[in-house]
Amino acid sequence: MKLFQQLLVAPAALGLLAPVAANAADINVDAMAEYAPSSRKEQVTSITQFSDVYPTDWAYQALANLIERYGCVAGYPNGTFSGNRAMTRYEAAALLNSCLDSVTELTDDLARLIKEFERELAIIRGRVDGLEARVGELEATQFSTTTKLKGSTHWVFGAAKYHGSGKDAMAAAAGATTFSYDLRLALETSFTGKDSLVTRLRSGNMNNIFGGTGVGLFGQEYGVDTGNVVVIDRLFYSFPVGDDFTIVGGPRVRMDNMLPLWPSAYPSDMTMDFFTYAGAPGAYNLALGGGAGIWWKPGDFSISTSYLSTNANNGCPTNDGTCDGGGIGTDAAGMSATTQIAYAPENWGIAAAYTKASGSNGVGLYGGNATRGAELMSLTDGQTNSFGVSAWWMPEDSGWIPSVSGGWGLTDISSSSVPGVNNATTQSWYVGLEWSDVFLEGNSFGMAVGQPTFITDIDVNNSKFDEDDFLAGGGYAWEFFYKFQVTDNITVTPAVHYLSKPFANQRSDNDLTGLSGLVKTTFKF
Repeated sequence: MKLFQQLLVAPAALGLLAPVAANAADINVDAMAEYAPSSRKEQVTSITQFSDVYPTDWAYQALANLIERYGCVAGYPNGTFSGNRAMTRYEAAALLNSCLDSVTELTDDLARLIKEFERELAIIRGRVDGLEARVGELEATQFSTTTKLKGSTHWVFGAAKYHGSGKDAMAAAAGATTFSYDLRLALETSFTGKDSLVTRLRSGNMNNIFGGTGVGLFGQEYGVDTGNVVVIDRLFYSFPVGDDFTIVGGPRVRMDNMLPLWPSAYPSDMTMDFFTYAGAPGAYNLALGGGAGIWWKPGDFSISTSYLSTNANNGCPTNDGTCDGGGIGTDAAGMSATTQIAYAPENWGIAAAYTKASGSNGVGLYGGNATRGAELMSLTDGQTNSFGVSAWWMPEDSGWIPSVSGGWGLTDISSSSVPGVNNATTQSWYVGLEWSDVFLEGNSFGMAVGQPTFITDIDVNNSKFDEDDFLAGGGYAWEFFYKFQVTDNITVTPAVHYLSKPFANQRSDNDLTGLSGLVKTTFKF
């Protein structure tokens, strides 16, 4: 039934269903006759014919529409409508019958129009049928009704330059100009609309030090070298439990995938790797392996805990010289267990994290966020206890005031596999600023300063070692970048990085410094 038919029938039907508004003695047979088909020629054709209906009446427009469009309203012989008078069920039936007759006439008119435009309607119908066939074909051959593909690729052109003592040796080892890439393809599947199965493929050829050997402090966050081979980079599943709990786990899940939030607003465009760890690379070690985590987030407050092993796929649970060690929950597992407590309203937040890890099986710091001495200290046969505190704030509107992010981290190394060293303590910190909509909407400018993880305390047990040799490795790192938002899917980001001590174990009396520059182009699709 058409909408206007429903509008016409509804009030009359309600009148038929309702209790009798007047008893049989009150039935006005003459009034009923006004609604009969034989009397329709005498029906009112304009609302102005009713002497008791005025434009100020609340139903004036509705009554006028019924008269002018459908002609199924009649008054009483005295020329009044008597809108306040109760209607009997008989009168309601007569009114309904009259209106349905009008609808029938309208339907006949519509049938004549359809016949007149039969050829044009046939053409339109054919086009619609064709579109339906094409939609059916697309649905039959589409990739998936539950899976979305998201991709990104980074193309990086850059080089490093060194100054001071030993600059020639460093330039020979890590000073070449390079052009490399990183590619990520993420398949995101949802079966219920609230869960998420993530499968990420990755490939890249970034040496991550602009032509040198190994990974240094100039390393980039997106840098990966798979030998141009596509690998499974992530494979994990998350689903809600009730309103406030979420469980995440899988055979290839990273530590930050199991956090309800990342404790930093800097940077929006990743460049120098150290500045992407919220100031605490020990606590936020971004370990990757097999494991699971759970978080509780009832509102702005959240708490999470997780466990993973970097070699969970290894079926050799011992480390006695016959195998590399592995498994989950074993003494030889590459274990990393993280707990984070955070409070994060709309535009600011603070978080504290604790991570217990065993560095001997791949969880220790790497050269992209630590001096060489601190990196070696973290690769212990025992375990490390790392702590981190991070905070961030973002302005509500873009302008002269930037977003501010900062963090500090400490790692306690209770036992060390480095000969002659009993234990050590490392620290790190950073502060990052970023301005949005700089010069043009969508563009941003950012800068950061900090100290990559360095040794602050050490206990040696060999007279041949001098503690100062280990403590002298702390230096400063600076970063500046400007992101051009070329289109919604393309950005170009030039960046400059400076290291006051680019060499791994550089002593304080060595004046070697390092400067790197790059241009990163990012495509998202």
